[in-house]
Amino acid sequence: MAIQRLSALSAVIVVALTSSSYAGPCSGEIERMQASIDAKLNARAEKGASEKESPGALMHRQPTPGSIAAAEQKLGEASAKTSDAVAQAMARARAADSAGDKNKCEEALAEAGRAIGQ
Repeated sequence: MAIQRLSALSAVIVVALTSSSYAGPCSGEIERMQASIDAKLNARAEKGASEKESPGALMHRQPTPGSIAAAEQKLGEASAKTSDAVAQAMARARAADSAGDKNKCEEALAEAGRAIGQ
């Protein structure tokens, strides 16, 4: 569930970046940050986390969305808050880049980096 959310977020960001034809003062930095975000998302998805099967799983019951979300939360998967913070910071960086404001762009990129633990 979290992997799907992170993949969707990554796809939205990639589309937003490729749709821009204007190269602002920090376009290269935005591309590097996006590559870093994508790499972290892929590493988290590949690494994953696992836990022992629950008694319900051993009884051949299908998981519910709620049980999956609870298990992901318990395992420490990236939260929706973190994904939203990264997406918002990247959106601000792209907006500042389009406006030609290098300082605000760099501030937003720094915030995105902090949100992903960079």
